[in-house]
Amino acid sequence: MALTSDIVATYKGPSKVIGRFLGQGRNEVRALLFVLIAGLLMFIAAAPYQAREAQLNPEGPLEVRLYWSAFLFIFIVPLLLYVFAGMIWVVSKVARMPISGYQVRFTLFWALLASTPVLLLLGLVAGMIGPGLQLQATGFVWLAVFGWFWISGLISATRTGGA
Repeated sequence: MALTSDIVATYKGPSKVIGRFLGQGRNEVRALLFVLIAGLLMFIAAAPYQAREAQLNPEGPLEVRLYWSAFLFIFIVPLLLYVFAGMIWVVSKVARMPISGYQVRFTLFWALLASTPVLLLLGLVAGMIGPGLQLQATGFVWLAVFGWFWISGLISATRTGGA
């Protein structure tokens, strides 16, 4: 299945898609690819806001803003997500949950990647409308979708047990 088809299918039933992915076995390359694609899409989502800020405050040129935004979302955020997934895995071991570190990482990365369509909308709202109720509402929708995907993925992973 194409990645876009998997993302659309996640909006219909996230646990089915995660279950299918995890049923294919451990694939660290796929997990890394998903977090890097998510980082790239997060950078693209941030671009309209960066352009707006560069227009409103010309002290920081757009090129510099985009450079640091790319550095953050493509290099730093994936590293932080690996650390966060490790912390969640430690908490799951303390709570005696039957889930592996790979399953925690993969469900986190997939939830982030699958929720990027809403994140792209959030970037457009931030760039076109700016701060306000619309931006907060869209941010809440993204957070709810991301949480739904991640929690559904974790529940699906605990049903299969740690690998």
